[in-house]
Amino acid sequence: MEALNQKQIPLLDLKAQHQQIRDEVLAEVTRVIDSQKFIMGEDVQKLEQEIAAYSQAKYAVGCASGSDALFLALLALDIRPGDEVLTTPYTFFATAGAIHRAGAVPVFVDIEPDTFNMDMSKVQDILAGRPRIKAIIPIHLFGGCADMDPLIEMAAARGVAVIEDAAQSIGSEYKRRRAGSIGDIGCFSFFPSKNLGGYGDGGMVTTNSPALRERLAALRVHGSNRKYYHDWVGVNSRLDALQAAILRVKFRYLDSWTEGRQRNADVYRRLLGEMKAPVTAPVPTPYQTRHVYNQFCIVAPRRPPGLSQGEWRRDRGLLPAAAPPPGLLRRSRVQAERFSRQRAVRPRISRAADSLRVDRQRCRARLPRHPGVLRLNRCELSSTIGTECFKGCVGM
Repeated sequence: MEALNQKQIPLLDLKAQHQQIRDEVLAEVTRVIDSQKFIMGEDVQKLEQEIAAYSQAKYAVGCASGSDALFLALLALDIRPGDEVLTTPYTFFATAGAIHRAGAVPVFVDIEPDTFNMDMSKVQDILAGRPRIKAIIPIHLFGGCADMDPLIEMAAARGVAVIEDAAQSIGSEYKRRRAGSIGDIGCFSFFPSKNLGGYGDGGMVTTNSPALRERLAALRVHGSNRKYYHDWVGVNSRLDALQAAILRVKFRYLDSWTEGRQRNADVYRRLLGEMKAPVTAPVPTPYQTRHVYNQFCIVAPRRPPGLSQGEWRRDRGLLPAAAPPPGLLRRSRVQAERFSRQRAVRPRISRAADSLRVDRQRCRARLPRHPGVLRLNRCELSSTIGTECFKGCVGM
């Protein structure tokens, strides 16, 4: 297949984003370096206050990464070896990895076919049959919230905690309530590819419980609320002052960047409809009252035989994706060694993960999602997806 004569389109153009805020960021970085105050401090505290208010939560606690946010949440809820935690495998490895780090066992539930989030209709039976489940981690995947009300009701009836994995969904809303304010604890990632991304790793946990806030704040500094006094065994997972200062600059632009993503999503849906492309574009459900489109994923029937994801992207002028696809858990060696496959209870995740391989029945693709892609026309979208789209093919 001949490569198209077009400039390469990155999935996320962080260089363009940086140019927009470069002077502000460099000024803040210089200020922090000149102060020589790098650990915790005022910048971290102010960012915590801003994220808590933005997420409609009472408290926020900064940490070193989104992965650590999940781990700290499990520690704060006293999840112990032998406990089980219900989640979906259609997520990044860190979700189940944090459960394993806490000594617990991940239990997987199927996903919905339209949102790719946890299928709440299947949760009740699993809870009834597994009394050792002590927590549930719903993933707000791709920027859209999971259906939280029925989950909260089922969890409360059994005394099970709910941890929101909102790594991709800062600012997203469920029935006008923000992600991170609905469960017992919310977990956010500031990995550079996130809607609010740092210049390195970073994370945040949110909660409405003062007791959980106190424990989370201690656990990120070896379980200490006072220097050299340790009430719990924690970890070293502090958010750097440099990252906090940079994130506070970017936070000022977050809503406008989110609006750009939402406009892009509307354009994609309109153009795909005009093209009559045989793909399914994401449409927020009624309860997803604010979708923030960390990713805009389309689903097509199949990918053509013998064409890898990387080859397809190169032929279409697309740069390689910056992150591995969800569904990774069922193909991981560690999963085979340590996690129960439970394939029988999750047929949709099995099909969705299979669809990411060549010669399977469906495929899921991500279109460029950054706010700068605002003038995409029908011709450009057609060439981006490629003529294979009309045979039911889209690549990652």
